[in-house]
Amino acid sequence: MEVRKRNNNDASNKARGEARQAAVAAAATTADFSAAEFIDREKVRRNGIKNDSAKNRSNEQTHAKKADESSARTENAEERTKTTLDKVKTVDSQEESGFLPKIKINFEIDLVTVLLFVGGILTRFYRLAEPASIVFDELHYGKYVSLYLKKTFFFDSHPPLGKQLIAAAAYLAGFDGQFKFDRIGSPYDDSVPIYALRFIPALCGSLIMPTAYHLALEVGLSQAAAAASALLLLFDNALLTQSRFVLMESILIQFALFGLLCVLRFRKVMKEPGSLAWWFWLATGIFSLTCALCVKYIGFYTLSLALYLIIRDYWSLIPRKQGVSSLKLYYHLAARVLTIGSVTTAVYLGVFYVHLSSLTKAGPHDFAMTSAFQASLEGGLASITKGQPIEVTHGSQITLRHTHGRACWLHSHDFVYPLRYPDKRGSSHQQQVTCYSFKDVNNWWIVKRPEIDDLVVAAPSQPIKHGDVIQLVHGITSRALNSHDVAAPMTPQCQEVSCYVDYNVSMPAQNLWRVEIVSREVSGDVWHAIKSQVRLIHLNTTSALKFSGKQLPDWGFNQHEVVADRMTDQIDAIWNVEEHRYTKNEDQKDRERELLNAEMIPLQETRLSFWEKFVELQTKMLLGGVDSQTTHMYSSSPIEWPFTTRGIAYWVSPKNNAQVHLLGNVAIWYSATIAVALYFCLFVFYIMRRRRLCYDLTEREWARFLSYGEVLFVGYLMHYLPFFFVERTMFLHHYLPAFVFKVLLTAAVADHIYNFIRTRCSKIFSRLCLLTILFWLGYCVYVFKKFSVLNYGVTPLTSKEILKLRWSDEWDFIIHKK
Repeated sequence: MEVRKRNNNDASNKARGEARQAAVAAAATTADFSAAEFIDREKVRRNGIKNDSAKNRSNEQTHAKKADESSARTENAEERTKTTLDKVKTVDSQEESGFLPKIKINFEIDLVTVLLFVGGILTRFYRLAEPASIVFDELHYGKYVSLYLKKTFFFDSHPPLGKQLIAAAAYLAGFDGQFKFDRIGSPYDDSVPIYALRFIPALCGSLIMPTAYHLALEVGLSQAAAAASALLLLFDNALLTQSRFVLMESILIQFALFGLLCVLRFRKVMKEPGSLAWWFWLATGIFSLTCALCVKYIGFYTLSLALYLIIRDYWSLIPRKQGVSSLKLYYHLAARVLTIGSVTTAVYLGVFYVHLSSLTKAGPHDFAMTSAFQASLEGGLASITKGQPIEVTHGSQITLRHTHGRACWLHSHDFVYPLRYPDKRGSSHQQQVTCYSFKDVNNWWIVKRPEIDDLVVAAPSQPIKHGDVIQLVHGITSRALNSHDVAAPMTPQCQEVSCYVDYNVSMPAQNLWRVEIVSREVSGDVWHAIKSQVRLIHLNTTSALKFSGKQLPDWGFNQHEVVADRMTDQIDAIWNVEEHRYTKNEDQKDRERELLNAEMIPLQETRLSFWEKFVELQTKMLLGGVDSQTTHMYSSSPIEWPFTTRGIAYWVSPKNNAQVHLLGNVAIWYSATIAVALYFCLFVFYIMRRRRLCYDLTEREWARFLSYGEVLFVGYLMHYLPFFFVERTMFLHHYLPAFVFKVLLTAAVADHIYNFIRTRCSKIFSRLCLLTILFWLGYCVYVFKKFSVLNYGVTPLTSKEILKLRWSDEWDFIIHKK
């Protein structure tokens, strides 16, 4: 064995020696040949010069060029020889060691990122399960989580991703959803995993700081300024409060910041659409931004900011600016459009697919959806007694529901319009017809053919078809639906709709209506309950029965106005039959008795595809649905937000004055507001100076200053200004996404001023500026600690202690009376 091994080693050594000699010889041969060629050509060149230098000047240049090439080849040959020898040595060393080439993996840990995340964990998760009671909007979001776990349908005007994440955490913790979230302050029982419910918001709140730190670095801030911006977010009381409970803002902000961070990193590789980094950063950024959109529609503003940056960068690739070919330019455009469109669509549809697939049972919010949607849910309008009719015919007792927008039913009662309205206009003094948002016996109407006197369903039945003319008789008062050329009470450009009362005056009844089935391509020409969407056209005036959306005053019991509008092709002029039964008794008293005893459920189960449900749900969420509250004792306007003028009482202990109050760190909020104004003033100042060819900043400093503006300043305005045009109840927490951009801009302005002073002034001024910034940061930490008792709600406070915290007369803290 030893002899065989020795022989193998000798053979191996011999083979390596032969390979080395062959490589050296080949390289030497190439080098000798190149050197000889160089000498020959050099002789030719010199002889040519001696013979006729002036005549053969062009030949001299040619020979010189060839000589240079020969010299280059000689040098290359020497280099190849050296490379060959190095390779031989490398092979020798690898064979001697017995290992393949080493693979190096560099793993770096950013200590600042780790410390910021740890700080977030410590502040957000500290005594997370306290208070063990329902805190503010946990009342709503906790209820949604319970409905998810019970697979019960609910309606919310915001997308469902945040609620789905919290529901998943609660499910993994064993929550069954049976706890009733009835009122703010109610204690949780042992079946509620409080820590699990609050885990996702707290985790996202902890990730906001390191994400914001890296975002600030990408925008162009120094490491110290980026760390300072993250510390400002860490020590803000409002962000801390919003991150500790079952609320959506921390989830929204984390998705938005991370998505924007990915888009900014994509900008660095935007000219390389074939690289892995290009696809990764763009797809990841759009994915995260779409997730933010799927938490709350406010995320649309961050997505719009990112799309603006991507479009702006693409514009810079136009050939006249960057020399990019047209073909490559189209490739860039197609790659961007394809990635953004596919990722956004897939994420958005996927979230709603999970939502609609999970919620299959009827619930408390069904009334916000159309009758067909309700009938597709288990136990909703599908839970009906068999044998009820589908076709609407002469003698059908029906309720007419406003199909799109606000859920309400055509309604009438035994009260008349006032003789005169406050603007001195007169009315018909006929019986009121309204749209009522609740199920009521006065919602019942009877379909009647004009040529038939009785109201009993004939045998065989005579179904109503598209284009038929009918009368609608109110079930309780037996008066027919009517309209005439009299202005409506709240919408005078439209006609009044009433139930005709015969006063023996010269105002004959005009109570004929033509049925137009809008959805007849799907449901057919016969009027069906639930499925058929119809438009009722007044025969005399060709006006359509329409829900105006206006609310009647006290004389109309604050119900909604119904009018007849000559513009017939409107979405608010579409109705559908919901409850339905056949009239079997001619006697009015017996009919009234039947109507009073009728169950408010219609007839048969319907099946809707995902797309039909999705389109309807989107329509309700974006254009209508459940109305928001118009007033709240803690609501505020956007003009009050920058200075945290008005907070929100989230929770108060029933035993003492311990409480949770949403209130920003006033040192940070006031400073940030000033910084926004200062950035705008500096921007205008620099622009005016540059117009006069006075360049106060270098090109690099100016580019960085503009980067602050296009990402942070524009981001702040995009997340703040739209709220001035929103007509709904608003609260301080709506400002938090804009506030994050404002804090980052504050650090950017401080960094800009400090660098300007440091590079242009003496060291005394720069050190004074640095000490001022450090003192300001310390004061922000002091204010945070002072008001942190209002974030955790675990410290009993006396009345005097609460009053000491009331730095503004408009802060409404709650104090228990002894």
